[in-house]
Amino acid sequence: MSLQSGLDAFNQGRYSEAVQILEQVCRNAVDQNSSDYLSAQMWLMKAYQGTGELEKAAVLHRKLLMSENSQVRSWAEQAGKSLTQPPATPSHAIQKAGRAATAGAKLAMGGVGGSLVLASGVTMTLLFGMVLALGLSLVFILGSDDPLQGLAIALTITIVFNLAAFFLSPFLMDLTQGWLYHTRWVDLAEIESQSPETARVIQQVCEQKKIKTPRLGIIDDQNPTAFTYGSLPNSARLVVSQGLFTYLDDDEIATVYAHELGHIVHWDFAVMTVASTLVQICYLIYSTARTFGRGGGDSKIKDAMQTAALVAYVFYIVGTYLILYLSRTREYFADHFAAETTGNPNALSRALVKIAYGILEEGSRTQEPSRLIEGTRALGIYDPKAAASTGTAYRIASDTQKIGRVFLWDMFNPWAWWMELNSTHPLTGKRVRALSTYAEQLGLPIEFDMGRVIGEGKSLSKKRLYGNFFLDVVLYGAETIGFLVGLVISIMMLSSSSHVGLVFGAPFIGLGVGIIVKALVMFPDYKQAPETDILTLMSDPYASPLRGQPAKLEGQLIGRGDAGYKFGSDLKIQDRSGMLYLHYASRFGPIGNFLFGMKRVQSLIGEQVGAVGWFRRGVAPWMDLINLQSENGTVVNSYHRFWSFILGGGAVILGLALTIFASSS
Repeated sequence: MSLQSGLDAFNQGRYSEAVQILEQVCRNAVDQNSSDYLSAQMWLMKAYQGTGELEKAAVLHRKLLMSENSQVRSWAEQAGKSLTQPPATPSHAIQKAGRAATAGAKLAMGGVGGSLVLASGVTMTLLFGMVLALGLSLVFILGSDDPLQGLAIALTITIVFNLAAFFLSPFLMDLTQGWLYHTRWVDLAEIESQSPETARVIQQVCEQKKIKTPRLGIIDDQNPTAFTYGSLPNSARLVVSQGLFTYLDDDEIATVYAHELGHIVHWDFAVMTVASTLVQICYLIYSTARTFGRGGGDSKIKDAMQTAALVAYVFYIVGTYLILYLSRTREYFADHFAAETTGNPNALSRALVKIAYGILEEGSRTQEPSRLIEGTRALGIYDPKAAASTGTAYRIASDTQKIGRVFLWDMFNPWAWWMELNSTHPLTGKRVRALSTYAEQLGLPIEFDMGRVIGEGKSLSKKRLYGNFFLDVVLYGAETIGFLVGLVISIMMLSSSSHVGLVFGAPFIGLGVGIIVKALVMFPDYKQAPETDILTLMSDPYASPLRGQPAKLEGQLIGRGDAGYKFGSDLKIQDRSGMLYLHYASRFGPIGNFLFGMKRVQSLIGEQVGAVGWFRRGVAPWMDLINLQSENGTVVNSYHRFWSFILGGGAVILGLALTIFASSS
């Protein structure tokens, strides 16, 4: 597909065809500053207007207004006059419910998010203790004869590590951000030119809390995000992407900045900086001790090193989950600070939903996932892995009830709580619910009717929700359970000479049966898979990461699903309602996946396809692909359950063979 064919389609009034061609040209462009890429973007904006996709036209318009090319900016200024609505506002935009007359009112959290002070204190105390214990162990390994001297040395090691982490981490982050994302450091005037209310909020908070204006950065990336890092409030860095100004309105941008300022006021950004460094120290000690423990030399020191490596790894795992808990807690408190500071909790709810929409939209425009979004996942205001469901709902929703339905899984499915333990952010539904309670306290109408969502959630079948959850947990360990049951049977058969064969074969038979049973539940019969769309799948509150839901989708393959991996075998499919990741599995295992990603994926991108697979829902939804067929007749088959049946059947056959052989000998 070429730029000229896209222009021809546009000039002949075939706008839908022009959109497809020009989107493909933009995705295939190597240089986003080239004249062909910029021309494709400009005509794509016009094509979107022709198809009535005004929200997409508005997003592109805002992007072109920020172009480094002065001719493109001038064209965008003139072309923008034909738009019938403000930039980045979908035609079905959420009706704003208003804000408090005055900002600064105290809002009760009602136990939301726990205690930030407690979470920070416990995290730092335990992490400090971990590094101290590891320091002590290393000192004793080195053979100190004086315990008091060893304690002093270990304390010194711990304090030096902590101080280095506290003061050097921000500068290392500056170098990393500049190298990876080309962060531009700007003054408050530039922020004011793009969002006047944001400048007022920054000035107000800094004056009230008596802190310096943070160092303000902008990354020229259209994926909307914001994050803060540093060691002290007066030297903090607050960085956002250009996409935040593209997709959000002025009041929404202001609440995002207020959220990030909340991290600075609460000092939790500094705690996270140090805590993350301490966890990395634990991992560094583990890696170093393991290396020395594998080497030659004194056996006593070698054994001590191996013990230190094991302890350090345990501390690393525990520390990781402590940081995840602290990260989720601080997000609730920053949301609360933004609601109090701006008196506009509804705007932050809206911002979270529109950030998800922006991440989804930008993901549909590129073949590779954003390096910025993936690289700053833990720091950002929003977990990009959770964007698919919320962004999909906002893409087509004509009212907030449809958006609210995708929050049912966040609020009521037991898997949501389990998955959240491994997430850096609270689930979106829980954050929006908390913000809705703040709106109620301020006497404001609620834009996202979480009361309706809660009411619908209460009518869900608890038996089905929790029964399926506990069954899934058991099935996750089906192989182990099967092996242990077989082992118990074999022990029981030791005293019976007539069933001596089972002593050897039962564990393998149990293992094989466990694998097969799990595969049958994970990958049920798909011959009667219903035709559906992505939003409908994501709105299912009973969805599970284990039990596959057979489904058929019609859509376009728009890129790879593996972040930063050019030979990735996974794909992204987009239909009229949203985007979903397709997981491919070759019958030849990882080598087959690599070859498929290297040789075939690129030729499939841009194709209209029908896909059949098993839908699953975690923090990020996905579909395990069974097969897809493109309009030009290309067929791709995927073999997720192939190896399960091979391994399960092989284990059963081996168990039976051992049983027969042992019984006959």
